[in-house]
Amino acid sequence: MRNLFSIALLLLLSACALQKEAPSVQSFDDLSYPFPTAKVKLPDGLEVAYFDEGEGKEVILFIHGLGSYAPAWKKNIEALRNNYRCLAIDLPGYGKSSKGKYEASMTYYATVVKGFLDALGIEKATLAGHSMGGQIAITAALAYPDKVKRLILVAPAGFEAFHKGERQWFREVLSPRGVKLTTVEQIRENMAWNFYELPPDAEFMITDRIAMRAAAGFDAYCYIIPECVKGMVDEPVFDELPNVQQPALAIFGHQDNLIPNRFLNGGKTEDIGKQGVAQMPDARLLMIDKAGHFVHFEKADPVNEAILEFMRAK
Repeated sequence: MRNLFSIALLLLLSACALQKEAPSVQSFDDLSYPFPTAKVKLPDGLEVAYFDEGEGKEVILFIHGLGSYAPAWKKNIEALRNNYRCLAIDLPGYGKSSKGKYEASMTYYATVVKGFLDALGIEKATLAGHSMGGQIAITAALAYPDKVKRLILVAPAGFEAFHKGERQWFREVLSPRGVKLTTVEQIRENMAWNFYELPPDAEFMITDRIAMRAAAGFDAYCYIIPECVKGMVDEPVFDELPNVQQPALAIFGHQDNLIPNRFLNGGKTEDIGKQGVAQMPDARLLMIDKAGHFVHFEKADPVNEAILEFMRAK
């Protein structure tokens, strides 16, 4: 009994120490970003935070995924800014952009993407989207074909189809309260699921996610994530893929733990990639071994090489 008490006390003390050592920020603007961050105000009053690196004639706009932010593209921007103007945004509700109870549909975010490009005077850009950002990029390409030159789809949402019951499961599985109460241990575990092998240089994604729990606007961040999940399932794009006219490069990690959804579908990531690319008139698939959902970060070198080749060829 005494031994069990000692173990319980040790675990409690360790948990308390972890909480005390956990980083915190007062504002999302206090998060440390890898590049200078600018903000542009859109006509509806939204402020969109963004990176603007490189001076190439062609523009690549990077769009992050669910629960993520612009710094997740750090390794890609560092490599590609030598050849292209690289822009990366924090979507409204995320990072250093405006917070609020936004619609969070894919159409809404596609409108934000167009508004952002218009605000910067950019006539046409290649859209690079990760996960949810991939579905946003596809939606924008369909809605505003004159604004989108190419698509770089990194582990994109939208290639995997769900039936009505599965879509309802997504709507109910996550709540703002659930996001808010995510513990430090769960944050680390959730992030690890995004990688084949969590690299040490991805630690900032974990510490930033822990730190933002104390930031003003965190409740709005917790609100937007479930709304984005609803936005993805309420506006599926799979049946619209044949209408995508832009050249597209789809990149997946062979060991993606999130696509396909392991609770609902299972199977191989490559099968999902193939079925999505087969729907599109001008698309090719690249599978990268020993890489997970964050393939663009975990295996940045081959991803960047593939993007450079795609950009030059198309």
